[in-house]
Amino acid sequence: MAAVPLGPPHLVVENERVREGASAAAIAPPRRPEMGDDKEMAATVVEGNDQVTGHIISTTIGGKNGEPKQTISYMAERVVGTGSFGIVFQAKCLETGETVAIKKVLQDRRYKNRELQLMRSMDHPNVISLKHCFFSTTSRNELFLNLVMEYVPETLYRVLKHYSNVNQRMPLIYVKLYTYQIFRGLAYIHTVHGVSHRDVKPQNLLVDPLTHQVKLCDFGSAKILVKGEANISYICSRYYRAPELIFGATEYTTSIDIWSAGCVLAELLLGQPLFPGESAVDQLVEIIKVLGTPTREEIRCMNPNYTEFRFPQIKAHPWHKVFHKRMPPEAIDLASRLLQYSPSLRCTALEACAHPFFDELREPNARLPNGRPLPPLFNFKQELSGASPELIHKLIPEHVRRQVGLNFFHPAGT
Repeated sequence: MAAVPLGPPHLVVENERVREGASAAAIAPPRRPEMGDDKEMAATVVEGNDQVTGHIISTTIGGKNGEPKQTISYMAERVVGTGSFGIVFQAKCLETGETVAIKKVLQDRRYKNRELQLMRSMDHPNVISLKHCFFSTTSRNELFLNLVMEYVPETLYRVLKHYSNVNQRMPLIYVKLYTYQIFRGLAYIHTVHGVSHRDVKPQNLLVDPLTHQVKLCDFGSAKILVKGEANISYICSRYYRAPELIFGATEYTTSIDIWSAGCVLAELLLGQPLFPGESAVDQLVEIIKVLGTPTREEIRCMNPNYTEFRFPQIKAHPWHKVFHKRMPPEAIDLASRLLQYSPSLRCTALEACAHPFFDELREPNARLPNGRPLPPLFNFKQELSGASPELIHKLIPEHVRRQVGLNFFHPAGT
């Protein structure tokens, strides 16, 4: 059973402020939330919660649709993930027997928790769902926020590791299935919420081993990007960090997630990371070895302040030589459209979903290798709002259109 992973270990993200290299213990102990505060702070406070596993946590949650409040108890079973600002543990609900994941993070009362705010607004098959939350205190008067989420037992990182251990490549059908769902989840958070995940990597992509449904998790680094508003550039795990971030850009877009997803696609195809840099500078060297030296215009698109810098002139390595000879040309074409220096030239998440590489998934008789049906792939909702009729036509297969009718791909009455 795998972890629900935490955010980048090199970074402590405290909502609207970021302190690099700060330990969780260095944060001043916050005062307890007042129940009269906003909706976010109206959660139950569980006192004396120093232990992590082997104990029972009881909390009260509000009833839905006017129903009375109810008490729910969790048995904390085992730690499944650790990071610089918290832990994730597997727990069982004693009332229902359901297994959940609980992410426990130190809460600074001076700031709203951005991850909680974002997760409360998310509702998509390819995004991890938040069930509810509660606060807990320790004997040292520390306040922790506990996010109770659905439990998904595997990560794409561990799936990749399995194939690597047996010296095999991941079957192409799974590469298509997993990356398609990654882009579908990104399309939802990008278009519906204007959110950039900012840490897309195999460790943050959960996989259900039975259904092969993929869910994007860990929104600890995520943020709503506002045009003209500066953001930190020291974000995203190194192998998956877009070049504009390495160049120190602060006004980037959701296309940084597209780059990261392109790196994940390449890793699934190759069986190893495409750009395994050993430092931030070396990361750029690894990228240049494949894409070649960026032109002055490409550098300007990434960060206008860097246009006077001079780099050794290295020719791009042909994409068909990056991958093995039997690689389908559609896979190579998609990778090349995702991994562009200029952020505006990368395709969007929805455009990636419509790419011919994924046509096999749209076939009427498409099935998993074991004969079982594919997980839901075409139940688009708000993310199609604003998409062109041509794009929608590509995204919704003919056999699905016949089944569900026209209303399916005219969301919200558009």
